[in-house]
Amino acid sequence: MKDEVLERYSEGAQARQADLCCPVDYDGDLLAMLPREIVERDYGCGDPSRYVREGDVVLDLGSGGGKICYMAARLVGPEGRVIGVDMNDDMLALARKYQEEMAAKLGGDRVRFVKGYIEDLALDLEAMEAWLAAHPVRNSADYARLQAWQARQRRERPLIPDASVDLVISNCVLNLVEDERKPQLVREIFRVLRPGGRVAIADIVSDEPVPETLKADPELWTGCISGAFQEEDFLRAFADAGFVAVACDKWDAAPWKVIEGIEFRSVTVTAVKPEDSPCLDYGHAVIYRGPFAEVRDDEGHVFPRGARMAVCERSYRLLTGPAYGGAFIGLAPAAPGEPRTFCAPPGTRRPASETKGGVTTGGDGGCCC
Repeated sequence: MKDEVLERYSEGAQARQADLCCPVDYDGDLLAMLPREIVERDYGCGDPSRYVREGDVVLDLGSGGGKICYMAARLVGPEGRVIGVDMNDDMLALARKYQEEMAAKLGGDRVRFVKGYIEDLALDLEAMEAWLAAHPVRNSADYARLQAWQARQRRERPLIPDASVDLVISNCVLNLVEDERKPQLVREIFRVLRPGGRVAIADIVSDEPVPETLKADPELWTGCISGAFQEEDFLRAFADAGFVAVACDKWDAAPWKVIEGIEFRSVTVTAVKPEDSPCLDYGHAVIYRGPFAEVRDDEGHVFPRGARMAVCERSYRLLTGPAYGGAFIGLAPAAPGEPRTFCAPPGTRRPASETKGGVTTGGDGGCCC
């Protein structure tokens, strides 16, 4: 379906295609600074820009005409930067058309648009096209040389390097990737994020598996419908790739489309790439607030409501940070000293005596940042 996707979104870069987007409420102040042409020819189903923090390096997958990139560029401030990746020349031309104007409005040129496949973020398509102009493929030997060049380029000059991004966002684009390449797509997101990096993906999901008859319909596929993840599979894809704190942060009650009884709706999934620091026990503890009797994290730790549970320092930072929305009270030891051991066995409770006089975070129920 890649050719059909390219064709439909090239048309969308020239004139507005109403069927390609859901109604979304964006920040009016951010919209006001954008050129009308970019606003009118943007296609999405959510607002991942609201997850951007000051100083972030943001990667927007399927950046289209650049709307979310320019919104994010204002939010990251002068110390941050934004990279938009898209495979469509017409959309890239639209986004780049306004770079000088937007740099003046933002007080600096901190947005870059690159050509690539979102499921293969290491391959620089513009570099490949330049190489092909000098080395056309006419036979199988030429094709082998192209493959060797691609492998070398991915390794030596990746379009998006490993662990180089703080936040990956996307607005209704993952569903355009072929099903067999969707696992690779999520692995690529994991690869380019720094440890502790975040994901905010707005996309269309289905409440039931989509039958092959609908997947084979180019109009439904390019319209961001029949390529949708099933809602549970969407979350599972990120967990299977190694993400933690995977959550459905936004879920539209009303479906955008209903086809053959299947509901297609907009959701926004958030997740975190775990830190790669050692799992060391310095004496930290967390208390799960409730309201559930207990919860289990992605590493298999169980947290009964109200119990002081031993955690390593790495888990402590994650559980008491914004990803878990203040669900945990953090109890740091008064004098951490040297680590006692590698991570305490799951289910280990921390005696109150070990954290007396230490630092408590999130005690008022607010988000622990």
